[in-house]
Amino acid sequence: MIAAAVAAGSLWTYGATSGDADQVGRKATGGTSAPQSTPTPTPATTLSAPPPIPGFLLVADRGNDRILLLDGHKRVLWRYPKPGVKPSFPFHYDDDAFFGMGFHAIITNQEDQQTMEMLSFPAGHVLWHYGHVNHPGSAPGYLHTPDDAYLLPNGVRTVADVANCRILYISASHRVIRQLGTTGVCGHDPPRLLGSPNGDTPLPNGGILITEITGSWVDAISRSGKLLWSFKAPVAYPSDAQLLPNGHVLLADYSSPGHILIVTKTGHVLWEYGPPSGRAALDHPSLALMLPNRLIAVNDDYRHRILLISVATHKIVWQYGHTDHAGTGHGFLNTPDGMDFLPLSAALANPAILHMVAGSLAHH
Repeated sequence: MIAAAVAAGSLWTYGATSGDADQVGRKATGGTSAPQSTPTPTPATTLSAPPPIPGFLLVADRGNDRILLLDGHKRVLWRYPKPGVKPSFPFHYDDDAFFGMGFHAIITNQEDQQTMEMLSFPAGHVLWHYGHVNHPGSAPGYLHTPDDAYLLPNGVRTVADVANCRILYISASHRVIRQLGTTGVCGHDPPRLLGSPNGDTPLPNGGILITEITGSWVDAISRSGKLLWSFKAPVAYPSDAQLLPNGHVLLADYSSPGHILIVTKTGHVLWEYGPPSGRAALDHPSLALMLPNRLIAVNDDYRHRILLISVATHKIVWQYGHTDHAGTGHGFLNTPDGMDFLPLSAALANPAILHMVAGSLAHH
């Protein structure tokens, strides 16, 4: 596994060339079309430099209704749905995508479609789905603005049902077996009341880390359903809090300009990234993940790009997507809103995945 980041001067800059940088400052909006005349950028260096990703990034490319698997050399190694193939279950507005079942499956939620579904990986077959397409609701079998669907090790599916102010635990047989929050009653008294929860990150001990939009709260709930701790996040719109191995919390601020923070369990800020303007500024970042090499992967939603930011230098060291330009072509994204990390070791241990990424590994 690659254990160290590449020096900033030797990194690829695909999607971040000087021609792209000229567009900095334009207001980015979801759903825009990419200018088809934009030239294909070229890498700043050769492929001899090791990529800064010690594995692969799974990206929920929300505005393009697709999921991509990227390597550190900006290659698309896998996508769902396959080009030209209609999916067996509707797939629109995929807000998140996370691995489960030892990287043999992907669970994804379609926020505006009011559904969540599970796919085999890398085969890409629909294994399971929940919710009624384009019909929000709160009755059994319905969701209203689902966010951050996860597949737990025991096979239970969880989802933050934002507009219903609840977290659901759903069995493989489509039965709600547990709930945090009170359906349709929004407030801050976890786990009894939740204020528009948009994050439900599983914790190593079987608990859950909840992010509440209303009031900017982050709550840790134990496996037995008890409140462990809670703090008011120092951001306007907290998104998808992640517990780090050292017990600190990595948090995105879904705002413009946006921020990425590392905070303590009391909300004290230890590290922050958030330039107020310019090419380095963030516009509604929705998720931040710490990679093993101390680079933070970030969905910069409204600037249509995925970034790697160095904790040590506070600099963007890698980018996929064209800043402020949405599109469907190679090197483009459209409002990427979800992400997960596939370690190189996991790819090597799975013959099907190894076959898929073999060409990429030749450049490591």
